[in-house]
Amino acid sequence: MKVATLHDGTRDGRLVVVSRNLARCVAVPEIARTLQAALDDWTRVEPALAAISSELDAGRLSDANAFDAQKAMAPLPRAYQWADGSAYVNHVELVRRARGATMPPEFWTDPLMYQGASDHMLGAREDVVLADEAWGIDFEGEVAVVTGDVPMGTGEAQALAHVRLVMLVNDVSLRNLIPAELAKGFGFLQSKPASGFSPVAVTPDELGGAWRGGKVHLPLVTHLNGALFGRPNAGVDMTFSFGRLIAHLATTRDLVAGSIVGSGTVSNRENDGPGRPASAGGIGYSCLAEQRTVETILGGKPVTPFMRFGDRVRIEMLDDAGHSVFGAIDQRVRRP
Repeated sequence: MKVATLHDGTRDGRLVVVSRNLARCVAVPEIARTLQAALDDWTRVEPALAAISSELDAGRLSDANAFDAQKAMAPLPRAYQWADGSAYVNHVELVRRARGATMPPEFWTDPLMYQGASDHMLGAREDVVLADEAWGIDFEGEVAVVTGDVPMGTGEAQALAHVRLVMLVNDVSLRNLIPAELAKGFGFLQSKPASGFSPVAVTPDELGGAWRGGKVHLPLVTHLNGALFGRPNAGVDMTFSFGRLIAHLATTRDLVAGSIVGSGTVSNRENDGPGRPASAGGIGYSCLAEQRTVETILGGKPVTPFMRFGDRVRIEMLDDAGHSVFGAIDQRVRRP
């Protein structure tokens, strides 16, 4: 099943069920007006939504409309919880290596996670509006899950049963603000503006065999200004599964339905080293910082610039048949 949230003049938008081919959608106000309302009562509403999904895919709903990703908000335009992990430790290792820092061994055994601001999530086609290019504007292609209620103390093996939906993220980062902010010891906030999300979220069963072990085993494809930038596989080199990330977060707290847990920047090791840019025939990367890091390791300094006003990033995941699973995040950076 695939769902989305369309603009309707309210802060939380209107829930729609979307066809598997992303061509049609139908509102379901008789079941749930918003996605958060559906998540709050998932056990009751999920079968009804699934039935609508089946009818929609079969072409039997006369009240269905064309699905326009341009009109989509983030699936959850605001969320009770947005916690982003760093499950691809290769990414962390490369960034630390570039600045001459060793990586503590516990990074391989204990997930790293930050709590982001979740009051405003960007839709897949909303511009990233920022005041200054000097902040070091970067995209980060990620996968995220939306949970139901997760009791405190839930273990890794049980955590995946609480995953309701999967979606993509552009975790926008301001690289030149990060060092000073982290040095203060309280973590990210100012250096992490609003993140963008795929137009569609899907239930794990919609992914078929690509969803296994709490990971999505499909390439995450990123284009920058129309050129291929990266295509790492999200199921490869993911040190911590979503089950582990959820369990880590739930160690000391209950999670409420509608909590979003991110994977961190998708990153693959290539030839047991820093890899190669997509422009050089490599797998490439899911953020500018990682490519700049590799340039620093290999050549002593970064060459690739951060995003400039007018630049556009597109993040998408295709299934084995080449069909878009979540629709595409397609965002332009601009001044206010």
